[in-house]
Formats: sequence, C-alpha cells, structure tokens
Amino acid sequence: MRFSLPLKLAATFTLVGAALWLGTSAHFYKTALLSLFFGVTLASVLLIHFRVRPSWRDALCVAAGGAAFAFVDFGLLHFLPSLAGIASYLGITSITVLGLRAIWSKPPEQTQIALAFLPALLFVGSDWSSTLLLGWTEKAHPNVLDLYLLSFDSSLRVQFEFLAGQAYSMFPWFKALGMAVYIGLPLVIALVYAGQLLRDRKQALSTMLAFLVTGPIGVIFYNLYPAVGPGHLFGRRFPWNPLSLQEVTRVALQPIALPGLRNCMPSLHMAWVLLAWWYSKGLSLWERSIAMFFVVFTVFATLGTGEHYSIDLVVAFPFVLFLQGLCALRLPLTNRRRIVAVLYGLLVTLAWIAALRFDVKLFWTTPVLPWFCCLLTIASAIFIQHRLEAASADALLPLAVSYREEPTPVS
Repeated sequence: MRFSLPLKLAATFTLVGAALWLGTSAHFYKTALLSLFFGVTLASVLLIHFRVRPSWRDALCVAAGGAAFAFVDFGLLHFLPSLAGIASYLGITSITVLGLRAIWSKPPEQTQIALAFLPALLFVGSDWSSTLLLGWTEKAHPNVLDLYLLSFDSSLRVQFEFLAGQAYSMFPWFKALGMAVYIGLPLVIALVYAGQLLRDRKQALSTMLAFLVTGPIGVIFYNLYPAVGPGHLFGRRFPWNPLSLQEVTRVALQPIALPGLRNCMPSLHMAWVLLAWWYSKGLSLWERSIAMFFVVFTVFATLGTGEHYSIDLVVAFPFVLFLQGLCALRLPLTNRRRIVAVLYGLLVTLAWIAALRFDVKLFWTTPVLPWFCCLLTIASAIFIQHRLEAASADALLPLAVSYREEPTPVS
C-alpha cells in the first residue's frame, strides 16, 4: 500500500487527534473507560500489537503514552483513578502506535501491521457499540422469557446454574478465577487472532470476521428471544433458594417485566470462546491450551454469575457453526460443506428458539428428551464443524502443491 505524503500526514493527525480526544474526554471516561470489561478489551490490543510486532521501542512508547494519559487525567483533570482506566490508556496508546506504524512503514511490513491495527480497532469499536445495541434491545422488549428458559433447564432435572452459583459462593478462589476468565474474554480473542495472523493470513481474516460479526448477529437473536438470566430473575434468592422441580411445573409460562440487559439466548460469551477454540487449530500447544481453559471456565462463569441458563450455552454451538460457515473465506459460497454448516447452524438455532418459546412443556414428558436434544445439538455441531474445517484444509492443499511444483528459475 503506497500513500502520498499529504495523505499520510492527514491520517497521522487524525489518528493522534482522536486518541488525545478520547483519552482526555470526561464523558468517554465515565461511559466507557471506567468499565473493566471495556478496559480489558482495549488492553487486549497490546497482545495483538506485541505478538505481531515485538519491539522495545513500541513498548516504551505505549508505556509513556499510558503514563501521560494517567498524569493528565488523574492528576490535572481529576478523573477517578481506576485499573480499568489505566488499562484503557495503554490500549488507546497501543492502537495509536500500531496505526502510526501502519501509516509510515513500508511493504511488506505495512500490510502485516495494518492487518493487526484495523481488526483491533474494529473489535474495540464493536465492543463499545454493543452497549448501545443492548440498550436498544432492552427498551424494545420490556418483557422477557426467562420463565420458559427456567422451565427447560429444570426439565433436565438438574439446575446447573444454581449448582454453579453455589460453588461460586462456597469457593471464593473459584469465583475469582471464573470472573477473571469472564472479564478476560477479549484476551483469548486477541491471542488467537494474532497467532493466526502470524501463521495464516487468510485464516486470520476469517477468524477476526467471525469474532466481529458475533456481536451484531447475536443482538438480532436477543431480540428474537429476550432474557436476562436467573440471577436477575431470582434476585437475592439466587443461588441458594431455587424453586423445586414441582414448583417449576406449576409456574405459569408467560413473558414478565424485568430490568437488565437482554443478552442470554444464545450465550455470546460461550460463542466467542468456542470460536477461539475452533480457530486455534494449527496454533501452538500453549495457545490451544489457553483457548480450552477459557472454554471450560466460561461454562462455569456464565452459569455461576447467574447471567445464563445452561440451554443458552447449548444453543451457542449451532450458532457458532452458523457463524463459522458464514466466515469460511477459504471456501467458495457454493461449497457443499459450507452451505451445510450455515443452514444447519441457523436452522437448529431457530428451532431451539421456537421450541423454547412455544412448546417448552414438551420437554417435561421424560428427562431423556431434553438431555438427548442437548447432546445431539452439541455433537452434531461439532461433527459438522470438523467437516467444515477439513474442507478448508483441503482447499489449501492445491495452493501448497502448486507452490512446491513451481519450477526453480535457472540463472
């Protein structure tokens, strides 16, 4: 990519100006940077930055920029000091330094840095805008369908969310670990994307595209099935005072008015860590181990915090299959396995939403039925995902063979 000097200067002033404005804005600090989750999202940019371009000079620039923001905001502008704010300042500085490198470096390094900068910027922007989208969803749907989800989970005869919540209450270290994983979600996303960017650029683009579209598409499903989670439904009664199975069967299933973000069905936290695990294929053992660690503890965290029902996690599997099929850039749109992944994932997700809304009492006929449906959903999604992954690997083989068979020019 070659740009004229005036264009580079304009981009530089725009980038630095935006960073200074956001980093010293009292409104942005109170509405975004004080959020620990958003602070971690911004800080995750450092993972992408220093995996793709490890540099002591960049590290010193990021540290100096973060310190300067902290001095101005906490010392001169009297913002409320916080760890989230410090993490945010480091992230803003890292994005700025990456952007400047992308503007002023030369090919081929420029392309690699641009592929680190732009997706990182888009992911941070997507995370910030998701709060607005969820706020609109809450206003559009004052009533939620939590009683239906509670009924299904109870039809399993095991109330996993209450058991996980009780474990959180009894073991503070377990709760702390789960919350660290829950809040640290952007870190594993950044880790997997950076790893794929260094390994396989096209796969990295599919990876980041899937990470980016998960939020906006997930909000569409939140509007189809608004729910807030058992912690909001039970309040102080969660997790030690669940309804008995007999009491649940007598609950009148109807939409009820509850405050809170409508972000249950399906669980996007589970969707993102599943994507991280599935896209970690081909990365190092330690990267894959971290991704699996996030998958396991996200299950406990989403349930133990009372933010999700167990069925939310189950439906995340076909939902992620649908997303991965959409974003399989290595395969043509007409590829059979890609079509199967998209259609199967979407239809199974919609089928669950319909069943949970209109015929949830069916699952009480026998405990075998809900268990069978859950296990079949998870197993079939994993099976089709493996076939999609194999098709993507096969699409890469002709390129590798062509490269190996290319004749070496004779001097």
